Amino acid sequence: MKARIKWVEDRTFTGEVEAGHRIVLGNAYGDSPKPGPSPMELLLIGTGGCASYDVVHILEKGRDPVEDCICEVTAERAETEPKVFTKIHMQFIVKGRGLNPAKVQRAVQLSAEKYCSASAMMAATAEVTHGFEVVDTGV
Repeated sequence: MKARIKWVEDRTFTGEVEAGHRIVLGNAYGDSPKPGPSPMELLLIGTGGCASYDVVHILEKGRDPVEDCICEVTAERAETEPKVFTKIHMQFIVKGRGLNPAKVQRAVQLSAEKYCSASAMMAATAEVTHGFEVVDTGV
């Protein structure tokens, strides 16, 4: 796995992965608008994305009627440099017709304890917690 990050100007960079996908990232510089997510925001997106992938995959593999999965990630950072994440909470909102909450809980737990590489790395500096809500779309 490889990535290439190129400085564009001010505090703007582009990141590109081997498959050719690109993203603009950076922080505001002076009065200029923020060009894209910051690197720390991308870490949160990546962690939530990794865990969400696991949850959906586990539910689909079990033939559970999952229709949607949203992961809302909140985090706190250390006040001193390096300002690592100290707390991360992932709240999953999983939608489907007749989803079994116990199976959703198991999927979230398996992601947290076994499958999510990003969560495991973040847990080196942060307390990572999880919650979930099941929304029955058949009602």
